[in-house]
Order: sequence, then structure tokens, then C-alpha cells
Amino acid sequence: MKVLAVGDICAPDGSTFALKAIPQIKHQENIDLVIVNGENSAAGNGITPHSADTIFAAGADVITGGNHTFRRKEFYDTLETNPFTLRPHNLKEENIGGGYCLVDMGRCSVAVINLMGQIYLERTPCDNPFKCADTLIEKAKADGAKYIFVDFHAEATSEKRAMGFYLDGKVTAVFGTHTHVQTADAQILPQGTGYITDLGMTGVINSILGVKNDIIINRLRDGDQSRFEQESGKCMLNGCIFETDDKTGLTKSVKRIYIM
Repeated sequence: MKVLAVGDICAPDGSTFALKAIPQIKHQENIDLVIVNGENSAAGNGITPHSADTIFAAGADVITGGNHTFRRKEFYDTLETNPFTLRPHNLKEENIGGGYCLVDMGRCSVAVINLMGQIYLERTPCDNPFKCADTLIEKAKADGAKYIFVDFHAEATSEKRAMGFYLDGKVTAVFGTHTHVQTADAQILPQGTGYITDLGMTGVINSILGVKNDIIINRLRDGDQSRFEQESGKCMLNGCIFETDDKTGLTKSVKRIYIM
């Protein structure tokens, strides 16, 4: 089985580009399942029912979230009613939805887990992600999942690496999201778990993490506190393809994706 994990979709431009790019990747790479981080997909940040619908229309099977998942209250009902829209399970902000789902693939079941890190994310308090991972992995195994994929939405590369090695051999793959810059460390860890520190983002290439350059530069140089505005223009899609080992439920190959 081949699973495509897509980095944080940024703004309507990123969602529109995903509509074009994901079907092409699915066809060219014979993808069986698509997991997309969509927490920044709406205009003005967050995720809305409309932006989620666009991501599903692009071919996503599961949408994961992060620290901006609860920014738009109009999305709360979707989190409650659609089991394939996730938010970090250990996030304390709202008791809405969850960070676990089980996808029935016919011949097998796939569990998707969404967690958030604690380092440098103090403004968005969450429970210990390592202990939460243990609980959800036990649930996935009890539910009969053959494959388990974990979206770890975190800031610090050290915390992401730690989670990867902690879950090595316990899950099929761990992929980081949140920092919007694709890392060059896609690999199979010693016990067979696929891993990448950050998938990157799907959005405007000539931007600073999806935001207009001048706004970020002025904030860092002069302390300007202007409201963030999302950039528009030519887009890219970042992600990673994990091919599973059907005998072990782990990963047998990892391939980074970067298309424009």
C-alpha cells in the first residue's frame, strides 16, 4: 500500500493547487490513501467547512489539524460529525472532535493519529504527546488496524525526532507538520518506521511560510505588529510517500514529494 502525506495547506491558493496536484500524484504513484494537514487552508488562517470540502475534493481521505484547528468556530460541527477531520488529540483548547480515526480500506484498516508537540507551543497547551500516543496506538491495535500513521504537529525538530524514535517499530510512519519547510531527512528508522521531520507546506512558493514577505520582515526588523496576510501566486506541494511492508505493517520505502 502507498500512502501520500501532504504538508500544511496554506490559504485558498494552496487548496486550489492541491485540487490540481493531488489527483496527478495519486495517478502517477498509484496512491491508495491520502492524508493532508489542512489547519491553515482557509482564507485568513484556520480551517472552514469550505476549505475542508476543497481538500476532500482534491482526493484527501483524512484531514489532520494543528494549533490553528479551533480558530474558526464554523468548523466545530465538522470536527464533531466527520470522523475523518482530525485535530491534535492531546490539545486542551476545546473538547471537540478527536485526533484518531480508522479508515476501512477493504482488505485492511488504517489508523491515523494526530498529535501536537509541547516545545515552543506554550500558548496552545496540550497534554503529553508521548503518553497520548501510547493510548491511541493501543486503541488502534484493539480496533484491528494493520497500519498506523502519525501526524506530529510540532515546532521543535528535537521533539519530532524524539517522537519518531519513540514510536519506531510501533507504527507504520511518523511525519511532522507545522513548520512549513520540508526537511531532507526522509528515512526508515532502525525498527522499520517511516519518518520525516517535516513534510513542508502546500502554498505560495515566494512567501514566508505562506505569509506576505514584507509583513514578516517588518515584524522581525522593526517589531511591527501588522496582521498577517496570506500571499498569493505560484504554488508548490510538499509531501512524502510511504510504501508499506504488507507483512510487518511497517514501511519499506520513503519518497519526498516537491512539485510546482
